[in-house]
Order: sequence, then structure tokens, then C-alpha cells
Amino acid sequence: MTEFNTSTLISFSALGYTATWWALTLPFVFLIGLLFYAITVAKKWKIFNGISVAHYFSERYGCDVGYFVAIILFLAMIGFSATYVKSLTLVFLPVFPLHNSWILSALLVFMILLMTLRGGLISIIRIDIISFIIILFFLPTLLYYTWHLSNLEPVPSLTLQEMQCILPTQFIISLILLTMFSYILAPWYGQKIVAADSPRTAFLAVICAAILIFLFYGIGIIATSLLKLKGIALTQPELALPYLIHFALPVWLRGLAYGILFCVAATTLAGVWSAMVTLTIGYLPRKQNANTLKFSVLMTIMCAILSYYGANLFVDQVFNKMLLANIPIVALSFALLSGFYWEKTSRFGVYISIIIGLIWGIGCYYIFGDKGLYTWYWALYGIPLIFASGILGSVVFPTR
Repeated sequence: MTEFNTSTLISFSALGYTATWWALTLPFVFLIGLLFYAITVAKKWKIFNGISVAHYFSERYGCDVGYFVAIILFLAMIGFSATYVKSLTLVFLPVFPLHNSWILSALLVFMILLMTLRGGLISIIRIDIISFIIILFFLPTLLYYTWHLSNLEPVPSLTLQEMQCILPTQFIISLILLTMFSYILAPWYGQKIVAADSPRTAFLAVICAAILIFLFYGIGIIATSLLKLKGIALTQPELALPYLIHFALPVWLRGLAYGILFCVAATTLAGVWSAMVTLTIGYLPRKQNANTLKFSVLMTIMCAILSYYGANLFVDQVFNKMLLANIPIVALSFALLSGFYWEKTSRFGVYISIIIGLIWGIGCYYIFGDKGLYTWYWALYGIPLIFASGILGSVVFPTR
């Protein structure tokens, strides 16, 4: 369930509120992205069966590449975890409107950290399973109560052209491409795939996840689209889903709704923190491995602190910052896929593809920005450039 998280749910629902029905194209991002994962790497990751994603790069290309990739993934996961904390804070803001976001997010992070440290990853997985089962019933229920929400001043439906001005087709296409070439490297998801019984189980699990996640996000978007059409005016679209939970649901269901979303966020954050700790422990000197348990606890606390400060200092809009955190991961796409499918991939080709991927992604962001549709230039030109540079580097400078 890590692929179903509060950050994406809040972000997609916000776009459902602004772009209404056209936002239903967004769930295809995960449907296509996860199907690509299933076809290209699901079985490969299970066959590898390593301790972490970075560990694969160490075995395939050498320890120095593994260290480099571990640093890149760690920094990216700080960004992702910060957006998860921010989105969870937004969910609970209607419940505690008088609380400062710093205080509210601190309480939420502390509770999740306590759950993670006391129960461990096994208890988090159990909560994840229970949350998944409840979500199957909760989201349709939310849609039902949204449908029966009283109309205020119904607004006229947007034309397709107006909806596409809010949510451009180019943006959706770029999201699909970026998800395809970033999720294949997601460390928290790779850990779950390795836990599968067999390569076939891993493949089928991702197929099922793709379909379910497509439906889950779709329901959230339909609900917030209805909210907009019923004339409910919100100054901050990211509060559309929290508004529905707080005002559309009956009192007896609100507590359950907040509990479910808290558990979803908790399992997501715990999974990311676990992946971050695993990355770090995997590169500890052997002499320090005797104190692995103590070190993992300290590292988990540090990850929680970094997530907390990142959420409050750097995340203004959840979706924009979540996309930004993908830049370093997309830069690794050639190194991963060529490692699985092309024996002639060289260390030089890997390094040059990663460096060019980082420079291109960051450059697109600073030149075009969020309003300039930087994801289009990043995805459409950046991904081919990453692969072209990696192939050229491997051919010209082969590993001896």
C-alpha cells in the first residue's frame, strides 16, 4: 500500500477540485507506471533478492557507485517523507484549526515514530493490511456522502478547453513518463517486492496494485470534483478532501476516516524511513554492525526529524515538491534498466547518465519552473538524454 499515500491522494484530489472531471486522467499515471514496473523490473528485483536498491548498484557496478546511489536515494527520500508529513498535517488541520502547523505536524510525526519504534516494521505491515481492507469500503462511502452533500450555489461545468488549461495534457503525459522511470527505483517499494514468495508473485502483486491504486485515486478525484460542482468555494484546493471528511461524513464516520488516513500515512512514512535506515546500515563498516539495532533506532529518529523540518520549511505545495524529489531518482533509470538488460553497461556510462540526469532535471526546474511546465521538458527530453548519454558512455568507455 506504499504506492497509495496521503501526499498523492491530497494532490490528485486538489486537482480534481480545480480541473474537475479532466483530473480523472491522473490515475492513469499510476496505472501505466505500475504496469511498466511489473513488466520491466518486478521479477528482476525478486530474482536479485538484495537488502536494498543501492545494494544492487554496488554488486553490479562497484561499491563507489553504490555509495553514490545510496546518497542520491537518501536525499530523495527526505523530500518524499517531508511531503507525506505535510499532507497528513493538511488532513488534520480541519480538526485542529487553531493549532500551528509546526505543533500539529510535530505531534503527528511523534506518534508515527512511536508506532514505528515500539511495534517495528512487522506491526506496521499489519496496520497496512488492515488499512487497505478498510480503504476498500471507506472511499466508496466518502463518495456516497459527497453525492448527497447539499448544494450551495452550483457552478457551471468547465469546458474541456478550460479544464485542460488548468491541467494541461502535456503535464499528464510527462507525469506518466516520470512515474514509469522513477518508480522502478523506489527503495521502499523494492523492499516489499523482495519480500514476495516468488518472481511470479511479485509480478502479479504489482499488477493488482496498479488496478486498485487506479480505482482509489479515481474515487478521490470524483469526490472532490463533485464538491466543486456543488458550489463549495475553497481558497486552498489541497483542503478539498479534508473538507469532505470533516463536513460531508457523519460524525460517527469522521473518526474512522481520520484514523484510516493516519494509518495510511504512518505505514508510508515507516516504509520510507525503513528504506532510508536500510540504505545507511548496508554501508556501515562491519565493526559497527554489532550495534545495528541501536544505530537503526537513532537513524529512524533522525529520519523523522528531517521529515518534520523538511515538511515545515520547504514544502509549500505538496504535489510540486513531491515531483521535485523525483529528479534524482529518474536520473538513475538508465543505470538500473541497463544493469538488468544490457551486459555491456560500463561504470563510466552509469556515472555520466546520472550526472546528466541530475543537471537536466534541476536545470529544467530552475529555467521553466512549476508554471513553465518544467516536467514536460524534463521528461520528454531528459529521459532520452539520460539513456543516450549512458549508452554512448558505455560504448566509448567500456569497463575493462
